Amino acid sequence: MSVLPGAEPFVLEPDGPGDALAGVVLCHGFTGSPQSMRPWGEALATAGFPVRCPRLPGHGTRWQDLNATRWEDWYGELERAFDAMLDRFAVVVVMGLSMGGTLTIRLAEQRPTEVAGIVLVNPSLTTLRKDAKFLPVLSQVVGSVAGIGSDIKKPGVKELAYARTPLRAANSLSHLWRLARTELPKVTSPVLLYRSQIDHVVESVNSQLLLDGVRSENVTEVVLKDSYHVATLDNDAETIFAGSAEFTRKLGTEFAGASS
Repeated sequence: MSVLPGAEPFVLEPDGPGDALAGVVLCHGFTGSPQSMRPWGEALATAGFPVRCPRLPGHGTRWQDLNATRWEDWYGELERAFDAMLDRFAVVVVMGLSMGGTLTIRLAEQRPTEVAGIVLVNPSLTTLRKDAKFLPVLSQVVGSVAGIGSDIKKPGVKELAYARTPLRAANSLSHLWRLARTELPKVTSPVLLYRSQIDHVVESVNSQLLLDGVRSENVTEVVLKDSYHVATLDNDAETIFAGSAEFTRKLGTEFAGASS
């Protein structure tokens, strides 16, 4: 199946001399695509950091393809991108939106000594939807329901995401949520969390679960007051871009200082 225009994975190199102190891996959300991360990636490359953003399996084509994948497939793609950047840099920061944040959390749980830091934008760890309890059964008989993409406050901006939510894939995501929640104490890397004050997809309890569960000594929460769920394409995008660049620069500089 061909990839939708704009949904392609991307690798960006910074302009100027190759003296970057850290690399960055970006991870998009459920039913979305790298399109939602490209402005972020371009801003980070302009700030001097090499960037990789994979297209997660089943995404960026058609929703039926996503139903043929599971969370382990998505995680494996993120881990491959991380390993490719880790081959170049001792300091690699992983950044994720929504489910991309969930996968980022899982990577920090599994590889705490290698993930230098994580930046999360409206990460998901659960849902308060009452119909979620029927998902294991419903996903066996119904292929999809209405989509969740493009929750953006900024006029005229659209996320390249599926118009339908594939239920077998959504059920697999719920398994990832449970696992990630259970092992949150394994997260010790520095955390920069961006949470939209109004989010029609991921409830604020998700961020609270994260803040209560991780054991990181360096945790910062920033509330975005002028963006909805896909904040990387919304009014507060520049806040995310600048803050994540500074976060990454600081981690790289601290490592360089400790190594000298």
